[in-house]
Amino acid sequence: MSVSFPPARSARPPNTAYIALAGPTASGKTAAALAIAERYPVEIISVDSALVYRGMDIGTAKPSPNELAAVPHHLINIRDPLHAYSAAEFVQDAQQLIEDISARGKLPLLVGGTMLYFKALFDGLDDMPKADPAVRAALALEAAAQGWPSLHQELARVDPVTAARLAPLDSQRISRALEVFRLTGQPLSFFHQRSATKKIADSARPACANALISLEPQDRAWLHARIAQRFDAMLVAGFIDEVKALRTRGDLTLDLPSMRCVGYRQAWEALDALEADGPGGNFSEKDFNTLRDKGIFATRQLAKRQITWLRSMPQRRVVACDAPDALAQVLAQVQPLFLAP
Repeated sequence: MSVSFPPARSARPPNTAYIALAGPTASGKTAAALAIAERYPVEIISVDSALVYRGMDIGTAKPSPNELAAVPHHLINIRDPLHAYSAAEFVQDAQQLIEDISARGKLPLLVGGTMLYFKALFDGLDDMPKADPAVRAALALEAAAQGWPSLHQELARVDPVTAARLAPLDSQRISRALEVFRLTGQPLSFFHQRSATKKIADSARPACANALISLEPQDRAWLHARIAQRFDAMLVAGFIDEVKALRTRGDLTLDLPSMRCVGYRQAWEALDALEADGPGGNFSEKDFNTLRDKGIFATRQLAKRQITWLRSMPQRRVVACDAPDALAQVLAQVQPLFLAP
């Protein structure tokens, strides 16, 4: 069924620079954003590290073509899965979009669940060096020969603060921390501490008012049921075939951020195991159920991390996403932003 919104009603310029609508996966962010867009003059900026990739539609729960057409969306389908998209790039793009949308007399509505992006936008980025392909390649070779736990031990020697918060197999973060140290001679924790000091100094300066609305469940079981229902719907919609199509390209691997997205990694690994058993194989019922269980578990773990991030943001305005009137609560939070003081 097509989605048709009436023209946005006239409103005075909002008394906030932008609205941020955050929440864990499957908490109803898309529905809430579209409800806001139906009533107010907004444009949506996606805050999602998976929605940036083209050809990854089903497994990311990307808004439908009708939903994308109902209100302007930004930062969706802007990258090929072969190319990474960093938090620094997001901040640069989002800040420009916020200016452009505001200049059009509309309110930027930032919607998503990539909390690192939100944090980078809210608090600014640490003044750290950019990624260095040569250093990263050298670290990858070392990891292949020695294993990531060995590199984690090296990190513990040069940056014990960062190493203490990373798991020995957290390859992406261990690599980045060692990369920063090898490029600068300073531990990653040094840059984080410097950023925290700067934030304290900046806190006395006036800043644009922004609203952060956080969709959080009162009952975690409600969210778990939603996650399972959505993953099942993805499987029915052809998620496995979507991952197969990505694999047939021949230039994508599990080392890429795109393929490490929740769901895609589990499906990729399941297809690897199937191919190891011989060409032309098909998923057995056991294989299918194992993939389903792993995908749902990984998504639940993602949601847990997202909620933890959100709870560290004291400025957020919490809306119970499992309440019967959740949409009404969101709209009640938004309405005053468009009304004269």
